[in-house]
Amino acid sequence: MLRTDLHIKVLLEHGDDENPQKLALEICRQLLKIYSVRAAEVSNVITEN
Repeated sequence: MLRTDLHIKVLLEHGDDENPQKLALEICRQLLKIYSVRAAEVSNVITEN
């Protein structure tokens, strides 16, 4: 069976009271749950004002 690394860039718009790290972890959790991917991780979080 083949394995493929897929790198995805996601741009989030969120309120000041929302934690972008927490949102990123939730996206990973959903990828694992919905798409049955082998692994999902957050490699970088950059917040711009």
